[in-house]
Formats: sequence, C-alpha cells, structure tokens
Amino acid sequence: MAKVSLRPLGNHIIVKPIKEDRATKAGIVLPDTAEEEKPEKGEVIAVGPGKILENGKRQTPDLKVGDKIIFKKYSPDEIKVDDVEYLVLEEDDVLAVIE
Repeated sequence: MAKVSLRPLGNHIIVKPIKEDRATKAGIVLPDTAEEEKPEKGEVIAVGPGKILENGKRQTPDLKVGDKIIFKKYSPDEIKVDDVEYLVLEEDDVLAVIE
C-alpha cells in the first residue's frame, strides 16, 4: 500500500473503505448503484496522536495502522487523494476492531 500524505489530528483516523461484493443467496453479484450505502468497514491507514483530555493529558489512541474496523455508517467525511477515496472519522465513531 502506498504511503498516504495525510496526517490526522487529535483523535481522528484515516480509513480506506473495504467494499464488499453484494450477492444474493443464489450467488448473483449485485452491481454498485448510486443508492449504495456508505461502507461500514475499513482499514486504518493513519492514526492521530489522540485527543487532549480535560486534565491536559493526551489520551493514547486504541487503534493502530492496519486495524480492520467497523464504524458508524454516517460518521465519516469522504476525501480523495490521488484519485483514491479515504474516510476521516473520530476514533469515538469506531464500534469494533475485526480480529
């Protein structure tokens, strides 16, 4: 994977979406459509330094580069860099790490 020239701030992370083929039970693959839901899974490609707590200390992020995650459907902001789509979201919007 190419190095991304984005550095997230605070408790933000940058995620590359994982698009899954959608298929019926009979095995027919459904095409992408304009109505398609945003992805809910992705791979973390950059992690910010963590948010600053009320006591002035920085909270260490729970995520690391390479983690595959499930996140809230409508939380990320979409950006494109060199024709590649990335998502930027807060670590608090991550629901789980896929192990």
